[in-house]
Amino acid sequence: VQVEESAVSLWNWTVTKHTGAVVSDEQRAKLRFVACRLIYLCEGRDPPEGTIRRQILMSMKTGKGWIDIGKADLADGFLENAMNSIEKLYAKLRKGSDGEADIHVHRADVENNLFKVLSYQAESAVAQRDFQKAVMCMQRCKDILVKLPKETCYLSILCYNFGVETYELKKYEESSFWLSQSYDIGKMDMKYSVGKEMQAKVLRLLATTYFEWDCRLYLDKALKAINLANQENLHPAGFFLKVKILLKSGASDEDINSALAEFLHSEMSLDFCLNTAKLLLENGRESVGLDFLKSVPERFESSPDLGKITLLHVEFLLQNKRELLAKQKIEEIIIGHYTGKQLLPETLNQLHIILWDRAAKHYEEKSYSEALHWYNYSVSFYTPGQIDQNLAKLHRNMASCYFHLKQVDKAKEAVREAERCDPNSIFTKFSVYKIAVMENDTDKAVEAVIEMGKLAEKPLQHEDKLRVDKHAGTNLLSLAAQIALENDQQIVAIKALEYLSEHLQDCQQLFAALKCLVRLMLSKVMAENKEKRDEDINSILTYLNLAHKRLAESFTEERFTGDMRILEAHWFRKVAWNLAVQFKDSPEKMRDFFVLSFKFSQFCPSDKAVLIAQKTCLLMAAAIDLEVGRQQVTPSEQMEHFSQALQHLQKCKEIWKILKLTGDFAKDPTDTLLLLYEFEARSKLNDPTLHNFMESVWEQPQIEIKTLEIIASLAMESPARYPVLCKKALKSALNLHRKQTVIDAVKFSKCLHSLINVSLPTGLTDLDTCVLQEVWDYFEDALSVISSTNAYPEMEILWLMTRAWNTGIFQYTVGKYKEAEQWCGLGMRFLNHLGSLKKSYE
Repeated sequence: VQVEESAVSLWNWTVTKHTGAVVSDEQRAKLRFVACRLIYLCEGRDPPEGTIRRQILMSMKTGKGWIDIGKADLADGFLENAMNSIEKLYAKLRKGSDGEADIHVHRADVENNLFKVLSYQAESAVAQRDFQKAVMCMQRCKDILVKLPKETCYLSILCYNFGVETYELKKYEESSFWLSQSYDIGKMDMKYSVGKEMQAKVLRLLATTYFEWDCRLYLDKALKAINLANQENLHPAGFFLKVKILLKSGASDEDINSALAEFLHSEMSLDFCLNTAKLLLENGRESVGLDFLKSVPERFESSPDLGKITLLHVEFLLQNKRELLAKQKIEEIIIGHYTGKQLLPETLNQLHIILWDRAAKHYEEKSYSEALHWYNYSVSFYTPGQIDQNLAKLHRNMASCYFHLKQVDKAKEAVREAERCDPNSIFTKFSVYKIAVMENDTDKAVEAVIEMGKLAEKPLQHEDKLRVDKHAGTNLLSLAAQIALENDQQIVAIKALEYLSEHLQDCQQLFAALKCLVRLMLSKVMAENKEKRDEDINSILTYLNLAHKRLAESFTEERFTGDMRILEAHWFRKVAWNLAVQFKDSPEKMRDFFVLSFKFSQFCPSDKAVLIAQKTCLLMAAAIDLEVGRQQVTPSEQMEHFSQALQHLQKCKEIWKILKLTGDFAKDPTDTLLLLYEFEARSKLNDPTLHNFMESVWEQPQIEIKTLEIIASLAMESPARYPVLCKKALKSALNLHRKQTVIDAVKFSKCLHSLINVSLPTGLTDLDTCVLQEVWDYFEDALSVISSTNAYPEMEILWLMTRAWNTGIFQYTVGKYKEAEQWCGLGMRFLNHLGSLKKSYE
């Protein structure tokens, strides 16, 4: 009992929330579903009449709810339950009846519910495309309808809805059945009929179904249906459909005229009559159509829309290539325009469209004089001095015709008119531009391009109702560039392409524009003095940077494939490389081009050739940054260049690791260059990790003497100062010199000279004993080599002798007499090895 009460409460709550839109249709169907199931769970062996009636009501409404939300398959079970409950109710009622009269009353009571359930089952079957079941349910409804005449309207409309649904699915056979049923049911009881208008509507759709199904096969049925519809209720749609059917069936002009005559005295709008005339003309019934069109003005003498009739006549003449007659009609309209018979604005606008379309057709056929003729018709409807954006476009179009006819003065006059009407239009500026190019006025052409570029940044105004292209700005700039190139106006073309590249969204078009810009600017640079080059080289860098930016963004553009990206990247990579080589007299520009070449190469497959190019670009960029850094005055500028060089080198080292895996690079100097460049950058940046970095260098077995000597030199080159590293590098170099089969005395002498210089700075007197001993050993090394060869440079021997002697003198001045004697004696030992200079110093 509690479950049943809860089910009823849930049901009633759902009903109360229906009006407030608190729950959705689907939620309501689900709540009804739960409540209905609960009610059936409470059913006993012999439920009372009230419970059964409640079951019937709840099952029907639950089933209908599922149908209404498009889930007809869920409705079937509930509708079947409702049927079973109806049978139970009827059996219970008969059991308790006293006679035949009671049975009739009970049957009438049950049939009302039975009718509803059957109609819902039919609705569910149609939704589930079960035509046979739907027909069976509908037939049972019709049988019951005799006893329930008030349901005639409901059942007729239900069949009509089935007809509409199946018609939309192009199931013409099923649709024709349901529409026929709807019409027949509508006639069963005139008292409760749907009415003549609805019956006519049913028949018109039935005729349409036959017409679209197979007009030739079902022509008679379609005509019969439409004739019946028109008898029920004369409606323009019925008239129009009858004419369509007759035309499709190939009826004679006489038959069509007869059909038209039936409706001559009916109330129809002007637009409907025009559509009928248009239908006749489009189907090749010229005589009938024109006669009907001529009869229309008599019916609408007071209508301000009479111009539509003439307009349709003009359209027909033009479609049938009767331009002369069409021109006569248009000239009549122009005369009427100035004699008080103006067209309505909407109709006049349609006429302008026809005139412009005809002019455009002649323009495309290169019949420019004829195009002007049609444009002049359009101009005739504007008053002198009128300002209108469409009039501006009209004058621009006329100017284009004059351009082609080489009538420059007339073209200029047309453009002036366009400027008067719409001076801030990009299209007007383009016309001004074309005249400037035609007259070879570079300054004016560039000025016009600049104006076009600015206007292209703004959203396009809908300056006319005829045609608006959202890409008009870029299209015009592209055309401007093309015109400039065709007329050998390089500066103008460059300016147009620059603005174009700023606004192009399509990657392929953008890269084509940038390639053209690079070529044009390069040829301009080559013809310029060195002083004027910098600005143009910067422009080329700007183009390349934009190309790189758009290549990086192109991954999200579906139309721009990976192969396209690689192809473009290779082109720009090679161009940047060539430009770097070409502008070697401008180191910073050279570096920028090498860096760009590297960046472009990152979009290319990493094959050996690309890796070599990447490595070379980065090495060159690092070398240039180091060179420029050496020449900077301020420390901050120096640090910036050295830091950039280090960044390039880090990338280069990674690439070099990969590249070495691809082949034998034993003779490649890259390792040495990387070492020297990185040492210089780190040392001049005062990098705290420099000593750690050098530890790995000292351990290298194949390091060359020259490399060590350069490291030593760099270690003491301002702003770097690393005497310890310098000495270590020179010592390592001396060791390598000693290991040579034949010592190169000249190179050895220079290396030793540097080592002594860094170990024994000039002018220092207070030297540590250990330092002096170390330096003494270097002098002994020198004497050893000098004794073994005659190739030791005499000037270096003289220098060693002088340094030893001076060191002794310095010792003497500080009271170290013993050390002074030793060093002076050491100097004297070098005297014996002097050649021509010996006598001078003895």
